[in-house]
Amino acid sequence: MRTLQTAALVASTTGAALMAGLFCAFAYAVMPGLSRGDDRAFVRTMQHINRAIINGWFLVPFLLPLPGLVLATVLAVRGHSPGALPWIVASLVCYGTAFLVTGTRNVPLNEALDKVGADAGPEQFRAARHAFEPGWVRWNTVRAVLHTLSLGALLWALHLHGAGTGG
Repeated sequence: MRTLQTAALVASTTGAALMAGLFCAFAYAVMPGLSRGDDRAFVRTMQHINRAIINGWFLVPFLLPLPGLVLATVLAVRGHSPGALPWIVASLVCYGTAFLVTGTRNVPLNEALDKVGADAGPEQFRAARHAFEPGWVRWNTVRAVLHTLSLGALLWALHLHGAGTGG
C-alpha cells in the first residue's frame, strides 16, 4: 500500500505543479500581455486559447490530482503515512476549491466569450471584453493561488511520506 500511496502522491504532485504553473503563467504573463492589445485581438485570442486548451495535455494533469488525492487520503486514514494526512487533506481542499472556481467562474466566462462572432463590431468586442476580463483575471488569480497552496501542501506531504515520518 505504501507504493500505491507514493504513486498517488507523486501523480497528484505532478498534476498540481503543472496546474499551478499554468494558472500562474496566465496571471503574471499571458493576461497582462493580452491586456495591452485592442478589444478584438483580446477576445479572438482568448477564444482561440479557450478552444485549444481542451485537450489531453491539459485535461490529464487537471483531472488526475483529484482521484489521486482522494486515494492518498483514504490510505493515510488507514494508517499509511498518517502524519501526512493533514497536508494531503489541505491539498485536496485547495485543489478541489480551485477546480470548483474553474468550473463555476472561469468556464462560464469562457463560454460567454465564445459566443462573440468573428464578424462582431467594435462595440461588441469592447462589451464582451469588459464583461470577461476583470472577472476572469480575478478568478484565475484565485485558482493560481489555490493550486500553488495545494502544491505546497502536497510537497510537504510527499516529504513526510518519503522520510518515513508520515507514519
